[in-house]
Parts: sequence; structure tokens; C-alpha cells
Amino acid sequence: MSLFGKKLNLRAIEPEDLNFLHTIENNELFWEVSHTQAPFSRYVLKQYLENAHLDIYETKQLRLVIEETSKKEQVGMIDLFDFNPQHKRAGIGILIHPFYQNKGYASEALSLLINYSFSYLNLHQLYANITSDNEKSLALFKKHNFAEVGLKKDWILSNRKFKDEILFQLIKE
Repeated sequence: MSLFGKKLNLRAIEPEDLNFLHTIENNELFWEVSHTQAPFSRYVLKQYLENAHLDIYETKQLRLVIEETSKKEQVGMIDLFDFNPQHKRAGIGILIHPFYQNKGYASEALSLLINYSFSYLNLHQLYANITSDNEKSLALFKKHNFAEVGLKKDWILSNRKFKDEILFQLIKE
């Protein structure tokens, strides 16, 4: 179990990540996938960072910074959410800043988090909810052997149009 890869590592959020978190959380391009409807203030995000040290068993989520190793630059975030230790499952979400997309960071980060989830957290399954028009995410999760197991019709309202959302699962073998 390691959160260190070839080009990047996954690490806990630090107070020094406030500016990056503010940029990510307030980028309207990401609001559809994060279910955000209004900007976050630096004050609110600073309070969030003060509680980021809490254990996944307490908060039922884990948010990690995706950091490019050689330059120590934050390139994105990856999350486990709806962590359920009783049923040994969690949702997974990933976001790469547009400047760093198409460089293989999402794939490596997802691989690291899958290994961490199954090896260290002893999860049985991971799932992801992806809108049917998000071709990059669909390809990413399929590449990592997530199986399409369901379709939620008209699930997400975005720009006054409804989108379908596809449910993917990866079950530990």
C-alpha cells in the first residue's frame, strides 16, 4: 500500500493548500460534478482545512491532494466519500485542474487510490457516478475495470438541461 507513484503522490490536505482549494472549489466548470451551487469563501475553506485531519471513520470521507512529485505542484484532488466500513464500500471522485489534464495524472491517482482502498482500508468495492457526457471520466474508470452497473435518467440538472448519470462499480476480486 503506497500513495506514492511514478509521477505523483496523494497526500493529506495542508493549510498551505488554501489557495489551490479556493481555486478548485470556485471554478464553475467543476460545480456540476461537485454539486456546488455557490462559491466558497476563504474563511469557510480555512475552517474546512482545520478539520481535514479528522479520521475517515469519523467523517466518512477522505480528500487527498494529487501532487506532481518533481515540482511539488498540486494538480488535482481525489476523494473517497460515503465511506461505509460496515458494507466495506466508498464512492470515489477525481478532479484534475484543466492545466494538468491529459498528462496521465488522473489514471495514476486513481490507480493509487484503488490500491490504497482495497489494501489499507480493506474495502470490498468502490463506485463512481459519472454523467453520460463526461467522456474523459467514462474512459478513465473503464480503463481501471470499473463496470457500468446502472443508469440514472435525468439525474443531474446542468445549464437548464437534464443529464443521465451512470453508476460504475469496482469490486475487489
